[in-house]
This record gives sequence, C-alpha cells and structure tokens, in this order.
Amino acid sequence: MIYQTFPIQAEDSLPDARLITYIQDDSEKMAIHNRPLVLICPGGGYGYTSDREAEPIAMAFLAKGYHAAVLRYSCAPARYPTSLLELAEAILLIRKNAGKWHVDEDKIIVQGCSAGGHLAACLGMFWDEDFLAEALGLKDTEHRLLQPNGMILCYPVITSGEFAHRGSFQNLLGDRESELGEKLSLEKQVSEKTPKAFIWGTFSDGSVPMENSLLLVDAMRRANIPVEYHLFPRGGHGLALANRLTQTSDGRHVQEECAIWVELCANWLEHLFDET
Repeated sequence: MIYQTFPIQAEDSLPDARLITYIQDDSEKMAIHNRPLVLICPGGGYGYTSDREAEPIAMAFLAKGYHAAVLRYSCAPARYPTSLLELAEAILLIRKNAGKWHVDEDKIIVQGCSAGGHLAACLGMFWDEDFLAEALGLKDTEHRLLQPNGMILCYPVITSGEFAHRGSFQNLLGDRESELGEKLSLEKQVSEKTPKAFIWGTFSDGSVPMENSLLLVDAMRRANIPVEYHLFPRGGHGLALANRLTQTSDGRHVQEECAIWVELCANWLEHLFDET
C-alpha cells in the first residue's frame, strides 16, 4: 500500500493541510489493475476535520476494493475558497499520479460528511470555474482534471437558507456570509455539469436538517441528474460508519440500521461505473 502524506498548500492554507493516500498495491496476479478512488472530506462544521469521518471511512472503501485518500483541509480561521482550492489541488495531484498509483482517473469520487459534504459538493458544482483553474495553473482546456466523477454526500450541509447549519457558514465565510451565502447555497448551483450523487441522512438529525439533502435531491431531479437518496428514520448527526467502529468515547453515534449505507453506496458505485 502507498500510505503517504502530501502537503496541500493553496493561498491562505493552514500549515497542516494535507492529503493522506491509501493506495492498494497492484499485482500482475490479479485481474484488477486500475481502481476507482474515493477522495474523503471529513466533517466538522468547517471548524475542524473529524477523525471519525476520516480514516475509518477510508478503510471501509478499501475493504470494498477502492483506493482512498483523506483530505485534511484548512478550517476556520481559513475562509472560502481555501478549502475548495485544497480539494481541487488534491484531485489534481491524484490524477497526475494516476498511472503510478494505478488509479482509474475517470473514476474519482468525492465523499464528504456534514460540512465535508458541502465541500465535496462545492467541487461538484464549481469544478469548471475559471478561478480554480487559474489558481492551479491550468489551461482553459484542462478544467476536466478537476472534475469529480461522482459525489457521496453523508448528511451534508447544503443550504444557507431556512434550514442552514449556521455555524458551518459562519466558519466558512466569516464576515462575507451576506456576500457569498447565496452562491454557496448549493441547491441553487446545480447544472448539467453536476456529477451524479449518492446521498443519505436521517429524519431525526437535529444539527443539519434533512431538508438540506432534500433541496439538493429536488434540484438534481429538476436538472435530470441521477441521484440515489436514503433517509433513515432514526439517528443523530455525525454518525460516520454508524457502528461501533466510529462510536464516540461517551457511547454515542451508533445507529446500526444506518450502517448499511456503505453497502448501499458500494452497490451504487458499481452501477455508476457500469454506466460510464
């Protein structure tokens, strides 16, 4: 396995921003050579990146046969677009090393929990914007290098409107919330260039209401972009794997019926790739 840490430094990045790779070894004895990769953005309200939503989720996708990478992106006091620039740099780094790492560069999926879901979806909405290409020194014809091939969004922060998780937007935007809140209300940014998505959450999430996901699902449906959405009736926010592997030290964040999301997602990924 290529287990390696790469510094990720965009303008205004914090010193510890980094990408950790979990690249499975290639073998001529095996039929699979180039594997899809899941690029993971942990949650944490843009105030920190959660350990529970980082390596444990990478391990779950490794067990399903995927490469994985975890982005420890800059959080407050870093502001938008720092974390988005870091995610763009991370996916560019992966594509530049795709041959050496045996990554299928047309099968790179961004995954995120909570505010990490907002970050992953930001790349899904804005990957072709000129400011990202310019910041990374790409030519106009190279926008595609920043395009995710799909999104996995776990109880994501999406809207800056009525059902917003205000703390996430305050951490992300600071005193620019009135200026940029509308742009970063992602249900309003869906276009024909938005990737397909797998989304899940819970009815009883008291931190990021389920309407965040519903608004995005509705917008994608209107844009005719396929999306798979699962709403579980019970479970609080921040479930991660929803089983004992990501249980908190105080015994919370276990909701066993939600743990099936990894299996459901793996099935979605297989069918997504069958269609591409």
